[in-house]
Amino acid sequence: MRLRLRLILLAVTPLLVSLGLIALAVKLQQDHLYARERALVESAYMQAKQAELRNYVDIAQSTIAPLYDTRRDDEEIRHDAMQLLQSLDYGIDGYFFVFDTGGRTIMHPRQPELVGRDLWDLRDTNGVPVIQRLIAKAHEGGGFVQYQWQKPSTHALAPKLGYAITLPRWNWMIGTGLYLDDIQATLAQLDRQVSDNVATTLGWIAGIAVFGVALIGISGLALNLSDARVADAKLRLLARQVVKSQEDERAHLSRELHDSTSQTLVSIKLLLESAVAQLDRHQTPLPAPLTKALARLGDALTEVRSISHRLRPAELDVLGLPAALEHLGQEFLDDSAMSFSMKVRGEQIRLPDEVNTVLFRVAQESLTNIEKHAAATRVQLRLVYHAGGLRMRLIDDGVGFDVPAIRVDPRRGIGLRNMRERVESIGGTFSIVSRQGQTQVVANLPTSAIQRFQPLQRETVR
Repeated sequence: MRLRLRLILLAVTPLLVSLGLIALAVKLQQDHLYARERALVESAYMQAKQAELRNYVDIAQSTIAPLYDTRRDDEEIRHDAMQLLQSLDYGIDGYFFVFDTGGRTIMHPRQPELVGRDLWDLRDTNGVPVIQRLIAKAHEGGGFVQYQWQKPSTHALAPKLGYAITLPRWNWMIGTGLYLDDIQATLAQLDRQVSDNVATTLGWIAGIAVFGVALIGISGLALNLSDARVADAKLRLLARQVVKSQEDERAHLSRELHDSTSQTLVSIKLLLESAVAQLDRHQTPLPAPLTKALARLGDALTEVRSISHRLRPAELDVLGLPAALEHLGQEFLDDSAMSFSMKVRGEQIRLPDEVNTVLFRVAQESLTNIEKHAAATRVQLRLVYHAGGLRMRLIDDGVGFDVPAIRVDPRRGIGLRNMRERVESIGGTFSIVSRQGQTQVVANLPTSAIQRFQPLQRETVR
């Protein structure tokens, strides 16, 4: 695993673990706080309901107290008391009911069908013996019982909180109750709010985690891109240094051939010519080997001069790129049967040595390829100076070739790759477009690429 990937993982993993633990702690804390809040809400609600029920029963008890305090136990007084209790309804679902202490229904304004029935053994859906517990709490002096009972307004079972007291002399249990489905709805709404809050909090934490991971990833990518740019810059610099070293070595070898080897050959030729002249004065026939040696020496001198020129043409350093290209084209015209034309457009500028060398080598390699492979009859070289930089284009009318196939073939196209690398090493772009009847080799150098070596110095070309 690469070191940078390890560092990113070491940064991401603690972040994700920390955020996960924070999310877990937040979830547990919110659950705990919600449980306490729910219990407080439910307790407060129940206390309010209990207080309300006591008040209702106190009102009912005070309403029938004048009748009960008469000490009469006849049916008439009891009937009057039931009429008063029946008239004390509060709301749709608020009413009083009366049972005897044996569990028989005496009065039930919402369910008259229960009157006279023995409900001692009645149990709700949860198995609670409703009447037994109400009577038991009433005997204790008053008490509360939770159970399930039919709600008059909806005719559906609902949780209910009942409160009952006894009238011992009449053997009555008087009670009333409040339905609790409203508190269930309130608690359900509270549940939803808490769940939404928890989901929102966890969503924020997840968003922070994603943002943190993305930020780390972007930082790593930026570092990689920065390193890649630095590496690319170093590679380009190295390529330029290699090319410069090669050109320096070529120039050195060219000078050595011109100044040493060529001068030695010239000296030998002069000596041989002097010997031939002496033989002529003495009218001595020239030996055939001497004549051949003199001719071959001249050929060798011409070849040395040619090699020295190809290694580093003097025109490139003295007269500039256009003159060197024109001389190169003239040599190409002399060595091949093709026609060659060159045009220079725009205001010429003095170019750095690196730029001159790269463009000259590209033209030299292109002309060599044309001569070997193109089977062309006409070659054109265009050198254009423009506001954005410099463009050199070589065009031939040869057979063309498959550019993509040449690029991917490791055994072919070495010269093309070298040209591309040379141009790109100095910040330019290189392209080849080829088809039957025309091939274009284009090297573009923007002004910024040229200025990296030295400021542009304009000069008038005479």
